[in-house]
Amino acid sequence: MSFLWEKSQSWRWIVTKTRDSKPFFIAFATVCGVVPGVIGFCVMQLTSSRSPDLEAKLRQNGRPDSLMMGKVNKERLGEFLGELQRKEDTNDRYIAALRGETLTRNPYVRVQPLPKPDTAEVSKQPE
Repeated sequence: MSFLWEKSQSWRWIVTKTRDSKPFFIAFATVCGVVPGVIGFCVMQLTSSRSPDLEAKLRQNGRPDSLMMGKVNKERLGEFLGELQRKEDTNDRYIAALRGETLTRNPYVRVQPLPKPDTAEVSKQPE
């Protein structure tokens, strides 16, 4: 910033005006904040294409692993939303996640509880 302050006469003028005039400060801040946002929004609207034909073409040309992951994620989301609609208890899902277990299972099968450790084996330790 010191380079701008020492060399640029226009930057010195802007700094002096924003320090001395509150309306100029508000106008300058608006120009620096709102104008780039509006320009960015317009560019995004012009360059985005929400064409169903283009989306279908892109989905057909996808890599097999991307298509498979999209299908799996869609199935998992459908399963999760179905559980919410049926008001099922999903605490075991979170408990399994906290244990580090992955939820790769057959669809619509709940996470099975972990088997209890056999207490007889623990008590039979050699002395």
